[in-house]
Amino acid sequence: MKKRPSLSPRQLLLCAAILLIFTALILFLFGHRRDEKQFTNLTHDLFVEQMTSNTLNMHYTLAYPEDFGIYEYKPVLPGYNADDDRFARLAVDNALDELSKINPDKLSSADAYTYDLLVRKLENSQRLNEFTYYQMPLSPSSGMQSQLPILLAEYTFRNRRDVEDYLSLLDQTDTYLASMLAFEQEKAAAGLSMSNYSLRQVKNQCDTIVAKDALEEGTHFLQSTFRERLIPLVQDERLTAKEAEKYIQQNDRLLRTVVQPSYEALADGLFLLEDGEGVPQLPAGLCSLPSGKEYYQYLLISQTGSYRSVEEIKALLQENMQAEYKVILTMIQEHPDLAGQLKNGSYTELPCTDADAMLADLQKRMQRDFPLLPDSKTSEPSREFPRVQVKSVSPDLQEYCAPAFYLTAPLDDTDNNVIYINQKNAPTGLDLYTTLAHEGYPGHLYQTVYHNRDFLNREENKVRQLLGYGGYLEGWALYVEFYGYDYATQLLQEQGREDDALCVQLEKHNRSLILCLYSTLDIMIHYDNASREDIAEFLQDFGIHSTNAVNTVYNYIADEPCNYLKYYLGYLEILELKGLAQSCWQSEFNDYDFHSFLLDAGPSDFTALSALLD
Repeated sequence: MKKRPSLSPRQLLLCAAILLIFTALILFLFGHRRDEKQFTNLTHDLFVEQMTSNTLNMHYTLAYPEDFGIYEYKPVLPGYNADDDRFARLAVDNALDELSKINPDKLSSADAYTYDLLVRKLENSQRLNEFTYYQMPLSPSSGMQSQLPILLAEYTFRNRRDVEDYLSLLDQTDTYLASMLAFEQEKAAAGLSMSNYSLRQVKNQCDTIVAKDALEEGTHFLQSTFRERLIPLVQDERLTAKEAEKYIQQNDRLLRTVVQPSYEALADGLFLLEDGEGVPQLPAGLCSLPSGKEYYQYLLISQTGSYRSVEEIKALLQENMQAEYKVILTMIQEHPDLAGQLKNGSYTELPCTDADAMLADLQKRMQRDFPLLPDSKTSEPSREFPRVQVKSVSPDLQEYCAPAFYLTAPLDDTDNNVIYINQKNAPTGLDLYTTLAHEGYPGHLYQTVYHNRDFLNREENKVRQLLGYGGYLEGWALYVEFYGYDYATQLLQEQGREDDALCVQLEKHNRSLILCLYSTLDIMIHYDNASREDIAEFLQDFGIHSTNAVNTVYNYIADEPCNYLKYYLGYLEILELKGLAQSCWQSEFNDYDFHSFLLDAGPSDFTALSALLD
């Protein structure tokens, strides 16, 4: 029998060392895979749960839910329920607890970035959950009473399931709006009611948005848009004409018997709240409420994605206000005829007069400063721009809608886009051009399409679609709106209209100054407890003396805390990032690469974006 050779002590030690290294490597890989798997499973569950719990939100996020592992769901229009609210709080606590068991250092760089975003977002949500009754889901300017009809009118029908989901959501409108009324009643009982002024505004909207006369005549926009959306399905033989007619009858019936009565009931309920004990007559700042200043700070983080202290934000606004004022003053001093030219208004007239021509001009000019969009099917850059349709807001909604807005495209369907223009005081000329820069190119539409395509190409964690960052999105749109003023300046200079081009630049700095002013007022009203008299005195220094104008500004800001800051602080944060990038990149810095950095990072809070640059 052959004798096996024995190993020397040195060989034994070497084998032992190799075994230890191998074991450590296995444990290392197992540990990393365990954390990665836990994070993947947790975020997948969060994504699916959030999508399936709100069909309206899911429809505007995903065109084809089955491609994201969502095959079975019930159409749900979730309203307010005290038990559901407690469950939602518990869900946030549980998610944070599960995340605490995961080591972000063992995740991929992309997942580690998402991990940090998710933890900060949930932690701030946890703080906001202590102030449930401070929310205003029926805000006069942006409440669901006016937003819901717009979302329903633009609910895309890609197949039969979409039509049936839509009708199911219509059928739930009564319970949804009843829950909104119950929430307002609970708020009032807790001494936190909206003001009489705001209640009356919302009531008046409910009385007119879903008007009984228009429904009886068959002319309401929720009837006409429904019929229009069925036509392609019939043409493509996804529905028969008989089936389409049956759906039209069902839509009409639900609008008359469910939707309109539910709006009427909400209006009646709000009317009864007006004379309740302790209901304030006029809107007031959050600091007038118990712990209102604390809530404002958490809301500021939620709305803007900025973690700066209020004092730091005030200093940033003050510095920018002085800088803009100085630029304006210098321009007027150096060009004494500017005031007359501004009054004349000829500078607002541009060579391209309609929306399509303006969008085409913006697309051409932006290519030097902004990266090409990713192709919708490959990861390669594309020189093609997706289709965009410019629509008018329904006359029934003009009183309650912004001057313009982009209807965000779903993650997996970016080839068709819609921008709405409110024809009440409709923007024209320079106003329309810069509005389209804000909403279209290189604004919301461009940023959304870039992000969605890049997101899918890189197979990013889907949970990021749940993390909203108003400061990033609106800050970007305002930032590039100012590029729109520069592009309009170029357009006029090419026409030899140097004086008009100078007026456009003055308008740009004046708009920045006004938004900075309103953002400052937001802090004064909600954090510093400024009275109407304080605001009136402050505005007098800027030439605003009308009592009606002061009250309009005060009431809007009081009912929409952090709204102006979402735009302007977001814009200032992007400028701060730009300065940081210039410091880091030195001679290699250019606008194109900075914009690529922001777009590739995707919607984020500014703490995360700053860390990416450092």
